[in-house]
Amino acid sequence: MLKTKNIIWVYLIAAVFIAGNAYALLEKDTFLGLAAPVIFFTALFFILSFEKVLFVIACTTPLALDISNDYFEAGISAPTEMLLLAMMLAFFIKLLYERKFDKKIIAHPISIAIIINLIWIFVTCCTSIHPVVSFKFLTARLWFVIPMFFIMTQLVKNPKNITRFLWCYIVPLMIVCLYTIIRHATFGFSQRSGNWVVSPFYNDHTAYGAALALFIPLLLHFSFSKQYSKKYRLISLAVATFLMASMILSYCRAAWVSLVIGLIAWGIIVLRIRTRYLLIVAAILTGIFFTFQHDIIYSLEKNQDDSSSDFSQHLRSITNISSDASNVERLNRWNCAIRMFQEKPIFGWGPGTYQFEYGAFQKYSERSTASTNHGDVGNAHSEYLGPLSESGLLGSLTFLTIVILTIYYGIRVYRRQKDKKLRQIALLLTVGLITYFVHGLMNNFLDSEKLSVPFWGFIAIIVALDVYYADEKREY
Repeated sequence: MLKTKNIIWVYLIAAVFIAGNAYALLEKDTFLGLAAPVIFFTALFFILSFEKVLFVIACTTPLALDISNDYFEAGISAPTEMLLLAMMLAFFIKLLYERKFDKKIIAHPISIAIIINLIWIFVTCCTSIHPVVSFKFLTARLWFVIPMFFIMTQLVKNPKNITRFLWCYIVPLMIVCLYTIIRHATFGFSQRSGNWVVSPFYNDHTAYGAALALFIPLLLHFSFSKQYSKKYRLISLAVATFLMASMILSYCRAAWVSLVIGLIAWGIIVLRIRTRYLLIVAAILTGIFFTFQHDIIYSLEKNQDDSSSDFSQHLRSITNISSDASNVERLNRWNCAIRMFQEKPIFGWGPGTYQFEYGAFQKYSERSTASTNHGDVGNAHSEYLGPLSESGLLGSLTFLTIVILTIYYGIRVYRRQKDKKLRQIALLLTVGLITYFVHGLMNNFLDSEKLSVPFWGFIAIIVALDVYYADEKREY
């Protein structure tokens, strides 16, 4: 009897849905009614499997597309940022209802640093010269940090979810790589076309290269660690090789440099080279630079190798600070950020405002062929100088604190964790993040979901590894 009633309800709901859509199509000429089941099942998924929506977010991030609304003067990446926004709102509702969240996570030094950074961003939004722009920036930062850091820590209480999350991003990233390589091939793999063939999935080849550099160290670990099956290692090696080839063809010099430095950092950590030796080497190199700085700068200025399809010349162009448009423009943006900071050192100009204000701080002698008179074509090209100009000294220092604490706790988990798989994952997540910390010296992408999703996700996993099973041996 109960089964019969259930069938009747199914038929009744189906009939109402069909009738409603027929009316919408015939009378209103709209397809919006077809979105009802999508909205319904999405809401059901949020209710029944809240944390696992993060898997969907990871899957959609590499494939997400930007859409804009001229009326609201805003853009959003669909569907990823929509899901992130919905998840943030659901988290707040859940927090108000349950009135609790894991205190161990909140009390962790990295969490405290993130919260202080967000509070200071809010303060500088209030003092911003463009408050609307700044509060948009803060809202976007919140919908990245809350789902991908705070909620993510709860998802990875089950350590199996760590690799699941990683592969959820890697697989669609491979699809983007395949699309990019096929499209790039039609232009003969030229350096110039390499800058834009990643569209519409990535706005810039540098963001694409940064994402690849984040995941390659992890894939190399999966490829050569005997803790995994032979089949798993072979698949990982094939994927790692494919992503490395994609990164080379991206012509992103910052990604190449950051990956090399990341792998050097891996060697330093594994070999347990003492900090004092690293400080001695750093002091020696600093002394050499200041002793011969005029000769070094003269040598760099003499370099005339521009960006090119010739890989060796493209590599040499990294140090060209006189004629390579990309390098010269980057120096121009950095100098503008420093001048903006000098004028407003405490509160800065306001989060997200650099792109609207830096034009007035350009000097003619520092401009490149990529510069514009109004200075309206981008950001500060630095995760450190951008906050310095927009949120003052504390804006930059609080972000730098997150960077330092992440590296410290990543290494600490690696050295203390008894489970071999988890300790290696902690190490390679840290190495992946180091590639982005280095890349952040030359570019900034944390205002985009393409990098924010893995960036905050990686940090969340390190915190969870430190909080939940720092001294345990897990069974898989």
